[in-house]
Amino acid sequence: MRPTLLLAAILALGACAPRGAAPSAARHPHADTAFAALRARGTAAMGVDQYTSTHRFDDLPDGGRIELQRDADDAAGIATIRAHLQGIAAAFARGDFATPAMVHMREVPGTAVMRARSAAIRYEYRALPRGGEVRITTADPEALRAIHAFLAFQRSDHRAAGHTAH
Repeated sequence: MRPTLLLAAILALGACAPRGAAPSAARHPHADTAFAALRARGTAAMGVDQYTSTHRFDDLPDGGRIELQRDADDAAGIATIRAHLQGIAAAFARGDFATPAMVHMREVPGTAVMRARSAAIRYEYRALPRGGEVRITTADPEALRAIHAFLAFQRSDHRAAGHTAH
């Protein structure tokens, strides 16, 4: 191939590449499309973009916690987060995991056991300065494993922060 044609081909391919995309995005475009869809469903469910917020899923020795706080002062966004997390705590206490199922387009790992063992699990909402948290506690070993599986899946699928108790 002549050098000018080779240069033209390289430039054309470069023009087609997504700008600012991570190398893994170029190799796995479906994964990023799926993640974008997850983000859109999450925004619809929460009422705020969780990626302009701090979203954590922490394992704790007696359960775990889900934290969502805005990254900047935003009174409307903070109020939306607080209402969402209060609703999540109440729904989870009833064994209703429809919101995470909708966001992830599947039953989320751990939720079947969390539903079955709902009497052994406590969900408590608490306001935080820029949002809130849902603290999940149990003394039941099977429920604890399910809670940790649920939180690990959330950390992974949302690409969110958090720590494990193990």
